[in-house]
Amino acid sequence: MTLPTFTARTYMFILSILFLSCKSNSSDTESQSNKIHTDKIDSLLVESYDKDQFNGNVLVVRNDTVLYQKSFGYLSEKRKVGLDDNSIFNIGSIAKQFNGVAILMLQERGLLNINDPLSKFELDLPDWSNKISIKHLLHYTSGLTRLDPLTPSNDKEAWEILRKSDSLLFEPQTRFLYDNANVFLQRRIIEKVSGLSYEDFIIENVVKPLNMEYSVHDPGMTHPNRTSCYGSDKTPCPELEFISGWLWVTTNDFYKWVKALNENTLISQESYNEILGNPYFKNENTYPYTYKATSPLGEYFEESEVQRHNGISYKFESILLNDLKNNMTIIVLSNYRGKVWSLGHSIHNILLDKPYKSIYEAIREMSIQNVDLGIKTYKELKEKHQDVYQFDNPGELNKLGYELLRMDKKEEAIKMFVLATSEFPDNANLFDSLAEGYFSNEQYDSSLQYYKKSLELNPENTNAQKMIEKINSITKK
Repeated sequence: MTLPTFTARTYMFILSILFLSCKSNSSDTESQSNKIHTDKIDSLLVESYDKDQFNGNVLVVRNDTVLYQKSFGYLSEKRKVGLDDNSIFNIGSIAKQFNGVAILMLQERGLLNINDPLSKFELDLPDWSNKISIKHLLHYTSGLTRLDPLTPSNDKEAWEILRKSDSLLFEPQTRFLYDNANVFLQRRIIEKVSGLSYEDFIIENVVKPLNMEYSVHDPGMTHPNRTSCYGSDKTPCPELEFISGWLWVTTNDFYKWVKALNENTLISQESYNEILGNPYFKNENTYPYTYKATSPLGEYFEESEVQRHNGISYKFESILLNDLKNNMTIIVLSNYRGKVWSLGHSIHNILLDKPYKSIYEAIREMSIQNVDLGIKTYKELKEKHQDVYQFDNPGELNKLGYELLRMDKKEEAIKMFVLATSEFPDNANLFDSLAEGYFSNEQYDSSLQYYKKSLELNPENTNAQKMIEKINSITKK
């Protein structure tokens, strides 16, 4: 039998068919995966909105493509005008990213050095300005006196507080203290060096170049597309009276900013790294269960390569999850204080094909009514639905335990803390909570036992040390 003879053109044709077939199959698989993820995200958010737990805008981007974008709810407590993609939100502390990056922009232009002392900029500050550098401001290790969110109500009052402060709370670089005094002085340095107001510098060097067309600083109540925050009682938040310079954004505008930082459009990777982490604060926590903003860009987890920043102002609440490893960005902006933080992480877990539903939410109501039923349901869900519910977060049971404690359901709280410690037997914080539950119920022997257990697991637990002394003092009387 004679085999057929193939020409080069025939081979190329066959190869092209195979390539297109593989590409089509790959595309179909990706499309199917995207559909599964978006359906789960939408179901999660619809359920949260229907339960009156969320009101806001969501944007999810994967591989530089919008995977999901949707608005839920209203601009204000009047519930007459619905949110849309152009609605602007107060993003709270997340807006501190802009002054942090602006400082590094000025350093790259040779106009300052982050190791410069504050005294160099002639801001009429006390002698401690010789000790504090810009870098200390960026990483919250300055030791400056605090600017409480309730005071001052404007920049003039902030200046008065700082200029009348003769001493520092601690020597620079010896401690970490997250406070707005550092942010205020960063913005004043930007003004001194650039010759522009802080707001004008950000508009000219960030907002316009990135075409963040709806973003605006400190908008008044009548500003178009401005959201107003409110809570479940539909009571509006008071108008913000604090230091100036807070940029309000849409989800689309904020993504332009995140993308620009990821691609080093505004500052170099070296500068980006300078404020992505904090050399003075070692984060030994595991993503995603703790939150502590340590730099202008929030918090960075090296192992998972995730940047996270959470912002709160009155009942505005927002979260950014910037997953650099998987090229995913999740932005949730809300004008209704609810479960924004957990929603952001649930969306991230969906994209990573991990369990994503909150076990706290699943058993909360029944646990308040009947804690034994709540615990039974917890165990049943863990046995049958580990692929859906998050059982690896110790904070979920701990939060529920404290909620019961605040309701003066002491016995119920103790049962929940007992469940938590049995599920996470190496968690010092949970044993501290269990000890507190027993203490509140005047069961001092059990309280002492578990404070000692907490201290054994974490020798640096100063609260346990103090409580052990207090209990010993009580029982000796």
